[in-house]
Amino acid sequence: MGARPRRDPAAAAAAAPGPLAALLAAALFAAAGAQQSATVANPVSGASPDLLPHFQLEPEDVYIVKNKAVSLACRATPATQIYFKCNGEWVHQGDHVTQHSTDHSTGLPVMEVRIEVTRQQVEKIFGLEEYWCQCVAWSSSGTTKSQKAFVRIAYLRKNFEQEPTAREVSIEQGIVLPCRPPEGIPPAEVEWLRNEELVDPALDTNVYVTPEHSLVLRQARLADTANYTCVAKNIVARRRSASAAVIVYVDGAWSEWSKWSVCGAECTHWRSRECSEPTPRNGGRECHGPELDTRNCTSELCSHVVPGTEDVALYVGLVAVAVCLVLLLLVGVLLYCRKKGGLDADVADSSILTAGFQPVSIKPSKADNPSLLTIQPDLSTTTMTYQGSLCPRQDGPAKLQLPNGHLLSPLGAGRHTLHHSSPAAEGADFVARLSTQSYFRSLPRGTTNMAYGTFNFLGGRLMIPNTGISLLIPPDAIPRGKIYEVYLTLHKQEEVRLPLSGCQTLLSPIVSCGPPGVLLTRPAILAMGHCVEASAENWSIWLKKQSCEGTWEDVLQLGAEPCTELYYCQLEAQACYIFTEQLGRFALVGESLSMAASKRLKLVLFAPSACPSLEYNIRVYCLSDTQDVLKEVIQLEKQLGGQLIGAPRVLHFKDSYHNLRLSIHDMPSSLWKSKLLASYQEIPFYHIWSGLQPFLHCTFTLERLSPSTCELACKIWVWQVEGDGQSFTVNFNIAKDTRFSDWLVPDSEVGAPALVGPSAFKIPFLIRQKIISSLDPPGTRGADWRMLAQKLNLDSHLSFFASKSSPTAMILNLWEARHFPNGNLSQLAAAVAEVGKQDGALFAVSEAEC
Repeated sequence: MGARPRRDPAAAAAAAPGPLAALLAAALFAAAGAQQSATVANPVSGASPDLLPHFQLEPEDVYIVKNKAVSLACRATPATQIYFKCNGEWVHQGDHVTQHSTDHSTGLPVMEVRIEVTRQQVEKIFGLEEYWCQCVAWSSSGTTKSQKAFVRIAYLRKNFEQEPTAREVSIEQGIVLPCRPPEGIPPAEVEWLRNEELVDPALDTNVYVTPEHSLVLRQARLADTANYTCVAKNIVARRRSASAAVIVYVDGAWSEWSKWSVCGAECTHWRSRECSEPTPRNGGRECHGPELDTRNCTSELCSHVVPGTEDVALYVGLVAVAVCLVLLLLVGVLLYCRKKGGLDADVADSSILTAGFQPVSIKPSKADNPSLLTIQPDLSTTTMTYQGSLCPRQDGPAKLQLPNGHLLSPLGAGRHTLHHSSPAAEGADFVARLSTQSYFRSLPRGTTNMAYGTFNFLGGRLMIPNTGISLLIPPDAIPRGKIYEVYLTLHKQEEVRLPLSGCQTLLSPIVSCGPPGVLLTRPAILAMGHCVEASAENWSIWLKKQSCEGTWEDVLQLGAEPCTELYYCQLEAQACYIFTEQLGRFALVGESLSMAASKRLKLVLFAPSACPSLEYNIRVYCLSDTQDVLKEVIQLEKQLGGQLIGAPRVLHFKDSYHNLRLSIHDMPSSLWKSKLLASYQEIPFYHIWSGLQPFLHCTFTLERLSPSTCELACKIWVWQVEGDGQSFTVNFNIAKDTRFSDWLVPDSEVGAPALVGPSAFKIPFLIRQKIISSLDPPGTRGADWRMLAQKLNLDSHLSFFASKSSPTAMILNLWEARHFPNGNLSQLAAAVAEVGKQDGALFAVSEAEC
């Protein structure tokens, strides 16, 4: 049970003195310096101080771990009533758990009271003040206040601010391994591990840990060669840094020279030394210089003896034997090679005969699944894998040639005729049919955030207006002879439970397309917005899909996509394009890897379009920077009669645990005044970072000092503590200014939510087929789909394109998804034209073909 503040405890404590008397007594105590602790006594005039309540147990500071509520307790004697006050407001009587007893030594009554504080209560406190609670005890002689107990949310971030690094040092040299633990409340305690064993400075005087948590080795020893790990821990979690390898090496040094040897027959003597004082260890330098020193011992007056003839004969014999062995070896090698060559001349590599045959895989549907809205697939439709090389070739003449005229000019409107059944009148019937399936019972019953249509092998497109969400069904994705009813739905986040853990955050809308389980022979492309400033160093981003059982699964990690999977994602600055062969419910979820990770927030200002009273409210919305959330806010404001009063701004909100603050400044005090009591408002970090609340807002309530005042001029600042910020300059007439209405999204976009057949695509169907047939086979000088991908800046996805039966179709499908309906066909035509030379016959489309 959470503690609920209440204003007046007098009804529950009839014997309590008036608040004025309590304040005067507290002031007198403070002035006299009598307050020796956090406990304050307020005696009643004429009462005995011995009968004032005194606390046997006072509330202490506590930390909330995850979502577990904490308990605060206090006990006083003698006491007739005890109540908690949190942040200046009384806690409701019903939230107190009270126990009565008697002190056996004095016989006085003892009262003990407990309350619970939840995480939600702590997060609701805006402003500079921390969340605190205090006990107030009453007796017939007066009141006593306990010390304040602060309640804080405990956490420990994942990433160390500084980790130890590997070191190679000479023996007896000092070593400092730095470690700055992750930010946390309470602050993390740090300990060090050496080869996974705890380093205890009390047992080793050569080691100590600085107040900044760095590990210092006063003089490196060979035994200090190990892997060192910094460990940070508090009541929430335990984090380990990356291990740092410390190598203590020893450079070699020469021993003393030995004594000179006896003078030999060659009139020389010698002396030696060894690299042993010390011997090099752990990669230390070897000794430099000669190991042996030789000198003449007769002042060069000694005559050298000429070797005898028997020695010369021995040397000549050894050379002759070696030459014979080499000749025999050469002869043996030549004979073996000649024999091997004769046999191989009659053997043919069988792989040459079968090189033209490639395996074909057929994707049958699951006939025993009653939820499939499909007929049995046409088994003549197969999928193959592209077998060409990914490396462009630079030899031979160019293959692809284009006509002189406009390549991608649209075909005549009368050349393709397709009837489809998707009028608005059938919307209720379509949703009703879907709702009979158990998987679809969570779908919205209206059609505001839903599009649907009937499609065949010609494909088509579904769009939810003003949201940036669409589903492209390419030609031949649906098997010939099949007809599917397909839907596309945007979910409100309060309707779908998406579990998040740790530092995870929702980065996109939650979108469903289906029905799930239908057979697609080519991937459909789901397009939707996101609000992440993506970088591999700061983010780990996953595509999640909800199974038919309702559980969410990670189906793809962006940046590590294997080509054999059913999913692929092209992540761009503000949108993502998901290739999927299985329809279902999708969402993008990210996990921050550092405090530099940031999300885009869109800041939007609204105010009433009419102001009949003296009060005037300015609403500042902080929402995820996606089109669907902006559409929802605009629809809400239209219902409230609001108008946009400033151009929207984008703020980069970092994963730094710091809250978002909002303040208003520079209002003419002679015309307006603000009713905000604090200097700013604050939105807690977790409310924004989780992404489960797509938009939040704060209201600034202003008051006109005169009904004739219509001009409003002020500045509104929105900033993250120690982060990015934006400033709005508001200067407009509240009665008639509508200059920002152009920023609002129109009620409807041009075109229908469902487009079927050729009308759904920018590229004419026959020209598309000719481009595919010309660019799919590997071309000379790289004049094939690989060069087209490069011209369209899609060459980072070559491995995915190559894994499909038609790489060119994948490229054109992605172009259609990215550029509909305002795509520039001339730019695509120019990219195709650069692949090869002009040839009017290659892409000529006759009237008969149309």
